[in-house]
Amino acid sequence: MNERIESIRHADGVVELHLSRADKMNALDPKMFDALIDAGSRLRDDATVRAVVLTGRGKAFCAGLDMQSFERMDKDAGEVLGEGGAAAADLTVRTHGISNAAQQVAMVWREVPVPVIAAVHGVAFGGGLQVALGADLRLVAPGTKLSVMEIKWGLVPDMGGIVLMRELARNDVVRELTFTGRIFSGEEAVALGFATRLAADPLAEALQMAHEIAQKSPDAIRAAKRLLNAAQGQSAAELLLAESVEQKALIGSPNQTEAVRANIERRMPVFGNSVTPR
Repeated sequence: MNERIESIRHADGVVELHLSRADKMNALDPKMFDALIDAGSRLRDDATVRAVVLTGRGKAFCAGLDMQSFERMDKDAGEVLGEGGAAAADLTVRTHGISNAAQQVAMVWREVPVPVIAAVHGVAFGGGLQVALGADLRLVAPGTKLSVMEIKWGLVPDMGGIVLMRELARNDVVRELTFTGRIFSGEEAVALGFATRLAADPLAEALQMAHEIAQKSPDAIRAAKRLLNAAQGQSAAELLLAESVEQKALIGSPNQTEAVRANIERRMPVFGNSVTPR
């Protein structure tokens, strides 16, 4: 898509996104912030996308905030200075719905209406970990090093990390990792709930999963993601009604009918693009 993000689109609607700053371990600078938001926004509005794989070029997923950007941090406003992009705004201003621009770098993956799978290797520190947490699933290579590292620099997780971590791990675990900033392994990430599972080759396994998802009804996949996104903030009554609304819209729709026919006829389904609203 640009010099910071490389996009590869497969024929079945799977999209690979590669953070493409390998010489800096894909560290987050203002251009990377903007590129991630732009990539997510484009995919959010693309009806042809079936699944997304997010990974990093080179030896790391993402090493967190670029240190040169960190050194330009405004001591008074607490904002990373760029050229007017995502990393240069007043952090208290909501620029993307409920998020500010920096938070949108991680939260935009929840807005992408199809599953986003992070293939994580090397390191995922600070903001890099938060980007990975924004994905729906995380396949992590053994030996990967992860850290909620903001405390090392006298900061707190501020890219959606608290919202995302509370979905995945016990409160005391989130507190311990946030207070200490300690580095933990991919194996421990699975045990704690931060990783979906270990993968010897995270990218290959993420792509295999994405292609499998792409063979399912895109309407049902998108409906399922809407329900799962809502699950954290709605009551049981609200979620039960939401399930019924989504199911009512799916039953008898062209893609749902095709799913039934393909199963009965023992063949691969041929689905059209999603027609249900985001």
